Amino acid sequence: MSNLPPLLANDIIERAKKLNTTLLSDAMECTGSMDYRIKPVTNTVKVVGTALTVSLRAGDNLFLHEAIHIGEEGYVIVADGKGHTENAYLGELMAFAARARGLEGLIINGLVRDKDVLSQLDFPIFATGFIPNGPLKDGPGKINTLISCGGVSVRPGDLIIGDDDGVVVVPRDRIEVTLFKAEKKLEYENNRVEVIEKYEENRKAGRKVGSIEPPWLKEKIESFR
Repeated sequence: MSNLPPLLANDIIERAKKLNTTLLSDAMECTGSMDYRIKPVTNTVKVVGTALTVSLRAGDNLFLHEAIHIGEEGYVIVADGKGHTENAYLGELMAFAARARGLEGLIINGLVRDKDVLSQLDFPIFATGFIPNGPLKDGPGKINTLISCGGVSVRPGDLIIGDDDGVVVVPRDRIEVTLFKAEKKLEYENNRVEVIEKYEENRKAGRKVGSIEPPWLKEKIESFR
C-alpha cells in the first residue's frame, strides 16, 4: 500500500510553479478543472505537486489518515470524498500531521472542519466547505488508484496545481506539451498586457491610438455575418 508513484522531476515542478490554473486549463483546451466548489480553505492557496490519490468511503476518512502517514515531500493528496455533505473528512489535527509529513497540500472532494484554524494555516487545503460533524474511521478505501475528484479523473503521479481559481489536473502523459503551451500562452498574455497598457497611456495623453482588438476577433466575428 505504501508504494508511492514516482515524483515528477524538479524541473517540471519549477516550471509549473511559474504558471497558474487558468493558463494550464487553456493549454488543455479549457479542460482539466475540478468542480468549482473545490476551493482553498487556507491562507496558503498555491499548491503544485505529484498526485497521491485516495478513494474514500462516503463520510469515512480511515484511508485519508493512512495516505497522510505514508505521504512525503513533493506529493499532493487528492481524495475522492464522493461529494459527501454530512461529515467532515479532516480537521486541524490531520492538517497539522500532513504539514509535518512534508506534504505539499490536500485536495478533497468533500467537507472539512475547524475553519478558524485551517483558514489561518500555512498549508494549502482545498475542499468544498465546512461542517462540524466528524467522520467515521472504518474504511474501506484505496490508495494510489485511479479516482474521480470533482468530476476529473486523477491518476497517481499526475501533475496537480491549485490556486485561488481552483484545481487543475494535468495527466502525466500530457505534462510536457501542456507546460509548453501554457508557457507560450503566458508569453502572449504578457505581451498583450503591454500593448493594452501602452494604448491606454496614449489615449489618456490625447495621442493618436490604433487598435487593441485581438488579431483573431475579426475573423471569428466575420464567420457569423
